[in-house]
Amino acid sequence: MSEAPDARPASTAAPDPLPIRKLEFLGPMATAHGWRPQNELPEVAFSGRSNVGKSSLLNALVRRKAFARVSKTPGRTREINFFGVNGQFVLADLPGYGYAQISKERQAEWRPLIEGYLRKSTRLVGIVQLLDARRDPTDDDRAMFDLLADIGLPTLVCVTKVDKLSRAAVAERVDALAKALALDPEQMIPFSAVTGSGRDELAAAVVSLVSGAAAPE
Repeated sequence: MSEAPDARPASTAAPDPLPIRKLEFLGPMATAHGWRPQNELPEVAFSGRSNVGKSSLLNALVRRKAFARVSKTPGRTREINFFGVNGQFVLADLPGYGYAQISKERQAEWRPLIEGYLRKSTRLVGIVQLLDARRDPTDDDRAMFDLLADIGLPTLVCVTKVDKLSRAAVAERVDALAKALALDPEQMIPFSAVTGSGRDELAAAVVSLVSGAAAPE
């Protein structure tokens, strides 16, 4: 559990849309029908292919350097990990998909886990789907977007690693990714874990998802 004060720079004029006051690891879900922590809070999932920068994004989002471990071995995470945020919502960190060096058998085990969670979680209010600004969508990315469309799950699209590109190139890549996936560029958030660009936009969007969730019955 972490209750360290939020490390937002004092010079920033705008208020933080998601000040982090408390983080709590609630537990993992390892199989489609296995144990998972039960809660009455809204859940927001984070998904993307391996090496898309999801761990770095999560660390930046919650302003913690080691909240989600940044592994040098993509595809290492095998479970869905759940974290309570401020007693307000639950963050679900999904395993990265599509890493070529992971066996087909291992990948086949993950698909039912991810799809089962997305289809059956009664508290899930939305998902943040990550895309690498430098890469074209893969077949796995397209399959994930097809799944999300089939479920009808509210989706935020975060375009990561934009610090690797010029400002003009970022705009071009966002437009290209939107066209490739038939998305509205307005729903895509350019993000850099290195510079912090896009953090507050993503935080505000997550808060909006959570705030719009129906109260538990």
